[in-house]
Amino acid sequence: MLVRSFESAAKGMLALTEFLDNTAMNLANVNTTGYKKSELTFQNIYNAKVVENTGTVLNGNTRNIGTLSMGSRADKIHYDFAPGALQRTDNPLDLAIEGDGFFKVQSQTGDVSYTRNGQFVLDSGSFLRTTEGDTVLDTEDRPIRVDFREIGFDNIYKITVTEKGNIEINDRDKKTLLEQQIAVYDFQDKDTGIFNIGGSKYISRDNDVNPPINAEKFTIQQGMLEMSNSNVIKEMINTINITRNYETLQKHVKTSGQMLSQAISTGRLKF
Repeated sequence: MLVRSFESAAKGMLALTEFLDNTAMNLANVNTTGYKKSELTFQNIYNAKVVENTGTVLNGNTRNIGTLSMGSRADKIHYDFAPGALQRTDNPLDLAIEGDGFFKVQSQTGDVSYTRNGQFVLDSGSFLRTTEGDTVLDTEDRPIRVDFREIGFDNIYKITVTEKGNIEINDRDKKTLLEQQIAVYDFQDKDTGIFNIGGSKYISRDNDVNPPINAEKFTIQQGMLEMSNSNVIKEMINTINITRNYETLQKHVKTSGQMLSQAISTGRLKF
């Protein structure tokens, strides 16, 4: 019984360590644009049978008392896609998705991912990119190019992005609608079917099972950014609770270790 208690507490400490790592990640990204907080779920490892000896060593009679959990472990990671607060920037290249969906972006190595971070810039070639250098893709999977100078406009403040991602360049007496439309995709399973690869970017765990689909219930808000939905107060409370629980289990492990050491030294250890 003593050994089982020792083992259960030790495994609980390992689970709390993973919980703390996840909480630290949420805390570190409270100011990250488009970040969605992650949550861990835990599962019971197994239940050990607990019995009481009711007879002598020779007859071996026992009575079933019940079961004892042998601790828990991290099971799955879930993402909370509740909307973050929209922050107005008045920068025409800052875009926020209100509702479902993600922007589709492609890294310089060709890897495609999906993000809610719509903080975009135009590079020297007039291609729309993220601040990390990923190219923003249109509905035909082509890099979006907004060369406003080529068609006779002088600055980015003439650019208008509609609620569905169409791009217009406006002047007092002239309006040009570009043929490219900003792509917004979604996933059927956002709970466990996608995962964060860093930088507020996500990919599907299995494109055959959970492929990207065209988002429907969304609007794009120009001149705004979606902030992180991680709550600093809640995460700090989680940190305090985790630390207290860890310290309790740590004391239990220390006490159990001392009792185990004493039992071994006196030759009275029972299994």
